[in-house]
This record gives sequence, C-alpha cells and structure tokens, in this order.
Amino acid sequence: MKRPWPQPSAKIAMLTFVVRNGRLEPRQKALPRIPPGWALVRVRLAGICNTDLELLRGYHNFRGTPGHEFVGEVVRIGAGRSAGAPPLYIKRGKYSEGNSQWLGRRVVGEINITCAALGRRARCRYCLRGIPTHCIRRRVMGIVAHDGAFAEYVCLPLRNLHRVPPGVTDEQAVFTEPLAAACEILEQVPVARRSEAAVLGDGKLAQLIAQVLRAAGARVVMYGKHAGKLALARRAGISTVRLGSGRVGRGRPQAYPLVIEATGSPSGLARARQLTAPRGTLVLKSTFHGAAPVETWPIVVHELTLVGSRCGPFPPALKLLRSGRVDPRPLVSRIFPLREAPAAIRYAQRRGVLKVLLKP
Repeated sequence: MKRPWPQPSAKIAMLTFVVRNGRLEPRQKALPRIPPGWALVRVRLAGICNTDLELLRGYHNFRGTPGHEFVGEVVRIGAGRSAGAPPLYIKRGKYSEGNSQWLGRRVVGEINITCAALGRRARCRYCLRGIPTHCIRRRVMGIVAHDGAFAEYVCLPLRNLHRVPPGVTDEQAVFTEPLAAACEILEQVPVARRSEAAVLGDGKLAQLIAQVLRAAGARVVMYGKHAGKLALARRAGISTVRLGSGRVGRGRPQAYPLVIEATGSPSGLARARQLTAPRGTLVLKSTFHGAAPVETWPIVVHELTLVGSRCGPFPPALKLLRSGRVDPRPLVSRIFPLREAPAAIRYAQRRGVLKVLLKP
C-alpha cells in the first residue's frame, strides 16, 4: 500500500525571485493556491530571455516573478471544487493521484492565461474570434500580472500545458516557448521551399528562427555582429554575414523577399527595412523598453508588409525538438542554481553569451 505523504500546502515556502528597483531579489513565498482546472508545476529548468532583461529595465512595469520559459513536472492538480485538492502521493520521485493523466508528467506551458482559464463565462471578442493570445483579460506568465518560472514552483491552467515527448531532454524542452515563437512566423507568412530569407540578429531567438526557416526549406542568411554566434549558426547549416558599423554592407545591400528582425535593439527595424525587397515582408520579433526611430516613407514607397509576431504554437515546436531537426542545446551558455539568479542575470548580459538557464 502506498504511503501518503503530506500534500503541499500554503504553509510550505518556496524560493522565488521578484523584480524590485531594476534587480532580482529573493523571497520566500507560500506555494500558490491551485484553482480547479489548474496545476502546480515543479520547475526543473527555466530560461532567461531578453524580455526578462527588459522587465528589469521597466518593460510592462512588472513587479512580480519573471520567467516564461520553463520545463517542469506536475505535482498537484486543483480539485474540481474550491474546497481544496485531493491527496498527493509520492513514491520514488513519481507522483500519482488516482488515474490522473497529468501528475508526474514533464510539461512545458503556454504563457497566455485567457478568458477560459480565468473562469469567464462571457468570453471577450478576441477569444470568440479564436485568437486568445490577444484576450482582453489575459495575464501573461512572468510578464503581465502572473508570477513566472524564476521560482521553485509555478501555477498554470491545465489547458496551457503540453507534455514533453520521450527522448526530448530538459535542456531541449526549456526552449519550447521561444521555439514556438519562431514557428509562429510559418503561421503568419507563407515560406516556400528554396525561397530566400534573411534573419537580422544573431542572438538566441534569431538562431531558433533561422533553424525553423531552414527546416521549412528556405535558404536563410543570418546577419549579425558577433563572430562566435555567427559561427554557431554556420554549424547549424545557416549562411552568415558579419555586420560592421553603419549601414548594412557597402553600397546597395542585397534585398530579400522575407526579413525577420530579431536584434532586440531599437536600431534593428531601420536596418531590417534596408534588407527588405520591394513588396517584401518584414517580420518584427524584437520587444524592448523604449521607442524605435524609423522613417516610414521607404515602407510606403517600397510597398512593404510589416508583420508583428510574438507567441506561437507549441505542438510544431515540440515536433521539431522530437525529430531533431532543431536542436537548441548548443545555445546553452551556462546553467546556474536558482539561488544564484541575480548572478545569472548579470552573466546573461555579457557579450557573446546566449542562453542562460536556472535550475531550482
């Protein structure tokens, strides 16, 4: 007979980090309450992304726990009634609760918490249109009004969770959210085999975007400033061009029908526009605190299409990881213990560093 262990309760504290005055500060918090239809997930790995760095600079005026890239393990499910959760049993690190399909599963999670998960009977107009990532009431894990994964545990709706396929390591799975953002481009823009595309930027997201476009059959050129990062892209089969200061290239730059701006810099939009051919499509991926100066007349004269792009579908991302067509593990620069999160943030801002992970 299985021995019941004490179930997690609000009295048990967890380590978490919060944004305060532009820094990460440690806190001991009670475990979050798990509403019906939600899950408590023990974080196995969390990733630091450029958005997290922008939050520290004031982006979205965020004051909670950041972190929206994670892989974890479900340890508790909210009861079907508000009176509390059913018992939790633990044996050899595995979790079971009757025939629950979720307990003990490795999962990744979509970050937008929308009308349905918030228990709203009357859905907003965007949820009714089938675009819940633009839900009027949405909270965004680690970004808008919902604590994120720079913690030992995170709470998310079951509808947001996706199982990690067998054979996909934690170091791969933690990239699912940014890889899904890269896959979103394929949902928004038709990418034909052997079509030409340029990726402006050589950071974490740019590397994933280039690999996704290449997996879709496009001929991809990455434009970047860092020799080490460009070398990493070449090892993944991506052609590269190293940028100097000033304009792109000398004289008239090569122009592409599809350009992805993923520099994370306010200057990226102007440079990306120079690379976009007449009647081409320019996809914007950068988010940062502040404004980007840009001349609009070339957009009009060259009849460019601008596409904003952010969150994307998890199933295609997990499929790419499982197939091995995209392997993000070479992007990992270093793994820090969660308790060293402030040092990890400083390290993530060093020149030449790509993905930094936190391990609770």
